[in-house]
Amino acid sequence: MRPGAFLRRLWRDASGVSIVELGATMPVLLVIGLYGIEMANMTITSLQVNQIAMSTADNASRLEQSSTSSVSPTVTESEVNSVLTGAVQEGKSINLSTKGKVIISSLELNTTTGKQYIHWQRCTGSMTAASAYGAENAVVTGMGPTGNQVTAASGMAVMFVEVYYQQSGLFGSMFVKPMTLRQEAAFLIRDSRNLTAGLSGTKTATC
Repeated sequence: MRPGAFLRRLWRDASGVSIVELGATMPVLLVIGLYGIEMANMTITSLQVNQIAMSTADNASRLEQSSTSSVSPTVTESEVNSVLTGAVQEGKSINLSTKGKVIISSLELNTTTGKQYIHWQRCTGSMTAASAYGAENAVVTGMGPTGNQVTAASGMAVMFVEVYYQQSGLFGSMFVKPMTLRQEAAFLIRDSRNLTAGLSGTKTATC
C-alpha cells in the first residue's frame, strides 16, 4: 500500500476515538467527583456539629426538670459532666473528643448590677479553643450573633453551647485547607433552679 493511501485510511479510521476521548476527560471527571465528595463530607460534618450543639443545649436546659423537691435544686457538677459526656458520645463518629471542644455557659442576669454575665462555664474536648464571649464570670451584653443576641431574664438562665471542630479534608489539602467549624445553640432552662449557688459539687470539667 502506498504511503498516501495508508495515511488517508488512517485519517478516516475512528475506531479508537472513544478510548482517546475517555482518556482525555477521565482526569477532569475524577477531579470533579472527588471535589463533590469533599464538599458533601464537609456539609455532613457541619450538620453533625450543629446537631451536637442543639442537643447539648437542650439536655443542659432539662437538668433537674424531674425534681419534685419544694426547694429549687442546685444543678451539680456531675450532671453537667453527664451532658458533656453525652455530647462526646454523639460526636464519636467524627472523633469530637480529640478534634473538638464543647463549651456550656450559663448566661444569667445579675440582679444587683442589672448586667448579663456568664455565671458558670464548663468544657470538654482536647481542641484548644475558648468561648467567643468570655470565660466564667465575664460580663457580657448577651450571647449570640451581633444583632441577634440572647439575654437572660431575672430568675432565669440560658444554656448557651458552643461547639468547635477541626475539620480536615478527606484528600488532604487538595481541595480545602484545614478549618475550624463552629456552631452555637441556646435553650432557656425548663426547670426551677437555685441560680444563686451556681453548680454544686467538685469542679472537674474546667475550660
